[in-house]
Amino acid sequence: MIVLGIETSCDETAASVVDGSGVRSDEIWSQSLHSVYGGVVPELASRAHAQQIVPVVRAALAKAGVTRPDAIAVTAGPGLMGAVLVGLSFAKGASIGWGVPWIAVNHLEGHLLSGLMEADPPQFPFLSLVVSGGHTTLYRVDGLGQYVVISETVDDAIGEAYDKVARLLGLGYPGGPAVDQLAGMGSATAIALPRPRLARVVDGARQPVDDMSFSGLKTAVRTVVERGAAPIPADVAAAFQRAVVEVIVDRVTAASQAFGIDTVLVGGGVAANSGIRAGLLNTGLRVVLPPKARCTDNASMIANVGRLHLLAGAQPCGLVQTAKARWQPGAG
Repeated sequence: MIVLGIETSCDETAASVVDGSGVRSDEIWSQSLHSVYGGVVPELASRAHAQQIVPVVRAALAKAGVTRPDAIAVTAGPGLMGAVLVGLSFAKGASIGWGVPWIAVNHLEGHLLSGLMEADPPQFPFLSLVVSGGHTTLYRVDGLGQYVVISETVDDAIGEAYDKVARLLGLGYPGGPAVDQLAGMGSATAIALPRPRLARVVDGARQPVDDMSFSGLKTAVRTVVERGAAPIPADVAAAFQRAVVEVIVDRVTAASQAFGIDTVLVGGGVAANSGIRAGLLNTGLRVVLPPKARCTDNASMIANVGRLHLLAGAQPCGLVQTAKARWQPGAG
């Protein structure tokens, strides 16, 4: 089955063609226009998607050598409603024009199953960590569509915290890559920062923690930056990144011990962060990391999830299907 994937949930216009052999094409057009505003402007994002979706889809089909896919998979949420509707409307129209079925895909499900596209994909069950600008959630994945939230942020997502720390350090937007790069030049032990709610040991066993919080960590960085003695920015970045990595590793290893699962998939834009990748790889668990190019929003993960559901017997969607601003993976 050849599936065309379409992704327009935020500020990447993406299209991909996936079949049983893997990813045949993966085209992404990133919207750099938001950098001057310090964040994504929803209306501008929607207009940019409308301008770029046709050439991006054409490029993906041409690179894959496909004129008409067997099915279309498209992000229907969660995300910016206007942006999601651009891709959703295009998919519906293309479905009618080509006479092929289409299926709505949860953007987060795309991230949490993205590791299944890698060589020697793991068998269920496994853990999946989704870390991005808007989401930070650790799942137990028992099967396709069977997802249990183990731990999730109650305030800032990791990517959001990175952007705020970057702003404090004058690094611009997006902040994640800049903080990551700067952290490699500093000392992570030069500045003391908190580790919110690490796992407790009860009767010799570590207990999983059902939430994460990065807002207080960001506030601690602000206090350090704004106090009298000016700290070295690289040291601030390194200390912040080390704190984030230790919290993430703590949640993943505690969940691994509690559920007896030694495999964790990682997805989302922050999965490209060098500190998080190194920290997880040092846990001794089997860590499945997508290439950095497929950590950010992409359509191959959407095509892959849509294809898996269609092969499992999921019914194609009708024209009444609409976008969802909030949508838990596995919730239907």
